[in-house]
Amino acid sequence: MIQWRRGVVVEVRSRWAGAVEYAVRLPSGDGVRALGYVDAVGVLAPGTAVLLNTTALERGLGTGGLAIVVAAPDALPRPVDVPAVRGHVVKARYTPSQTMVLGVDEQDSEHHAALADADDLAGLPVVVADLHSALPAILAGLRATNPDLRVAYVMTDGGALPIDFSRTVAGLRAAGWLAASVTVGQTYGGDLEAVNVHTGLLAAHHVVGADVAVVSQGPGNLGTGTRWGFSGTSAGEAVNAAATLGGRPVCSLRISEADPRGRHRGVSHHSLTAYGRVSLVPADVPVPRLPGELGARVLEQARGLCASSAGRLRLHEVGTEGLEQALRAAPVSLSTMGRGYDDDRAGFLGAAVAGRYAARILKD
Repeated sequence: MIQWRRGVVVEVRSRWAGAVEYAVRLPSGDGVRALGYVDAVGVLAPGTAVLLNTTALERGLGTGGLAIVVAAPDALPRPVDVPAVRGHVVKARYTPSQTMVLGVDEQDSEHHAALADADDLAGLPVVVADLHSALPAILAGLRATNPDLRVAYVMTDGGALPIDFSRTVAGLRAAGWLAASVTVGQTYGGDLEAVNVHTGLLAAHHVVGADVAVVSQGPGNLGTGTRWGFSGTSAGEAVNAAATLGGRPVCSLRISEADPRGRHRGVSHHSLTAYGRVSLVPADVPVPRLPGELGARVLEQARGLCASSAGRLRLHEVGTEGLEQALRAAPVSLSTMGRGYDDDRAGFLGAAVAGRYAARILKD
């Protein structure tokens, strides 16, 4: 069910990439934070009446805890303000907010010829992560080894569909940490659009010219507290895609020292399931050398994961020296499940060593 509310824009609170956060007043007099996508509703002035979807807000969700501006009925974008789209790829298909984009791999694309028979990543390192929050940490690890690497981010549709929802991607692009973003499946709004993770990876290699690709879902992963009921299973599928296309998949482990849920302490069960059960191909598993009991637990869990794969998963212990400075120098906030770097260092170091390992592959 959708919770609908009417409201009036009071002020612009912040803006990034193609998104604007507004302060909106409801008829009750209460104020809410509301997110509007510029491509969908334009930029709204104070006093504009808006129609809101408040479903996630009223449920008290974390990542999605905002009202979404569905429309400004009295200030609709004029037809001349909506650019014509040469492509025919529809994303968020058959929903009220479906959008049409030009896919990098479709016939009208200037890159169609390059991708028509493309079938090989030529050993491209592909770092795969469960959570979107791993992205800046992976990049920090990459850059700590080689700051000149050209990196493409491939966003899958396990979380947010519009990439403009991500302040992280906007900040990383602005800082030059990402060369390009590719939105695949039902996600949209990237520098390039692709039909699926396979063509997204091929575009990263053949169109972007990336040295490394990073794959994760967008913000707002879904979990149900069951072994298989979480959106991060897509990480295992991305590992399969990378290897099938001749890439070098690198599994970024989801690690935590502070998560209150036991199933996510040490190496998360999401990583154990996605890499141990969903992925079916050879892949590298970098493990951070962490001190004390936590380090011993993480290493034991990682060894168990790799041992259960009958040699398919290859464990690599990676030192964390210098990574704290690299992480603290990130141009965007580090936050995972509401915890910052100082709250859960192991989580960010676990992602950073995956980036460090991928950069080392290129040096070998």
